[in-house]
Amino acid sequence: MLLEVKDIHISYGDIQAICGVSFCLERGELVSIIGANGAGKTSILNSVMGIFPPQKGAIYFKGQDITTMPVHQRARIGIRIVPERSRVFPRLTVYENLMTGVYGLKNKLPIDERVSWLYEVFPILKERHNQIGSTLSGGEQQQLSIARALISDPELLLVDEVSMGLMPKLVEQVFGVLEQLNRGHGLTILLVEQNAFASLNISARGYVLETGTCVLHGDAKELMDNPRVKEVYLGH
Repeated sequence: MLLEVKDIHISYGDIQAICGVSFCLERGELVSIIGANGAGKTSILNSVMGIFPPQKGAIYFKGQDITTMPVHQRARIGIRIVPERSRVFPRLTVYENLMTGVYGLKNKLPIDERVSWLYEVFPILKERHNQIGSTLSGGEQQQLSIARALISDPELLLVDEVSMGLMPKLVEQVFGVLEQLNRGHGLTILLVEQNAFASLNISARGYVLETGTCVLHGDAKELMDNPRVKEVYLGH
């Protein structure tokens, strides 16, 4: 098991954001957590990354308890996050943005090889190599954000609301990239999304989150056929 999250609870003051959520990822899986805005999806990713550790429960990565491990150490052991709304550095070039993804890492990486590989996966970034981040389109910024997380060669990629603010055509493009990274390169991905159809369509399994609680989980295709999921999340 690559990642195990066991019975985590997260509160912000008097507000209970996550209440007893558990899930897991095998190495090489792409798993989605879907739910409406405010369901607690981002809180879960932040807890796995160490940005906001749970007050109760435990998180294990490759069998190691990382519940209280700081963010920078989690990055060093192979966990990276693609934050909501891409958040590229607007005044840095595409290449300079990529380089921020290796800042502070102690292990020696073949950076030139990683950049060449990323430019194969994201050919538009190769074209925009010297272009300033703020001048990229929304879809290009989202691809740059994913590439920046990948340059350190993580074992687990956390992806937060990758479709937010993108036109349908760009959503399809970005999800295609995630599917390629998972199926073609074996990258383990935990994806949290409001766009239930797009995320479940490329996932092996899924979890449905409502007001901080997991209410359904199972095979992604079975969830897409579930009447409750169809009505609430897929619009039919």
